[in-house]
Amino acid sequence: MINNATNLVKRYKDPDDKSKSFNAVDGISLSIRAGEIYGILGPNGAGKTTTLEMLEGLKDIDEGSAFINTIDVKQDPYKVKEIIGVQLQANEFFDNMTLVELLRLFTALYNKTNDPINLLEKVNLVEKAKANTNELSGGQKQRFSIACALVNDPLILFLDEPTTGLDPQAKRSLWNLILDLNKSGMTIVLTTHNMEEAEHLCHRIAIMDYGKLIAEDSPNNLILKHAPDKVRETVQGNMEDVFIALTGHGLRD
Repeated sequence: MINNATNLVKRYKDPDDKSKSFNAVDGISLSIRAGEIYGILGPNGAGKTTTLEMLEGLKDIDEGSAFINTIDVKQDPYKVKEIIGVQLQANEFFDNMTLVELLRLFTALYNKTNDPINLLEKVNLVEKAKANTNELSGGQKQRFSIACALVNDPLILFLDEPTTGLDPQAKRSLWNLILDLNKSGMTIVLTTHNMEEAEHLCHRIAIMDYGKLIAEDSPNNLILKHAPDKVRETVQGNMEDVFIALTGHGLRD
């Protein structure tokens, strides 16, 4: 199973001049292999989330094409949604329902019979089964959002900036969860503006800036190809060296 996008474009009206438009995503092409963790790395405003939402069928594709497990996203977005898992943001949960109740609700929406406790076991939250979401820490909410994304037994899991706002310990815990899910055979696509996260988790990385795809390869190959010569010789560079070499600037806030 190879999932790919070709010449994707997402166009918006210029907020300052409605007669003009701009491309938030500007002709990017991606190829995501089955069983890998694929990262889309770039600063805020690079077009990462918009790209993810087009692949998920949540935003219309203005130009280009995308296929998830051979399903045409433009032609059949609802069929795509049946086979993918999408991480919800923590503020989208109902505070007056327990974790088990929420998982039962989401599972029923897909006509699935997954045991909520089994899902909570996957994300190390069984002890919080009867808690409401407002009783969870930031890291626990992120792990629970991943449990919700697993209710339909997805072939591909999409995570948008999964560790943003987490402390270092919670971040490492979530990294371990993502790696464990991948080891079980799940394909994972994530966006991040965290260099260390991309390098630590991803088999391959697409670097985006200003809506364009700048480079795509494994972390090591990107370092070998694009980091400064003195770094390449010892393979001691990192993704920050690569990003600066390719774009001429560091990650913007």
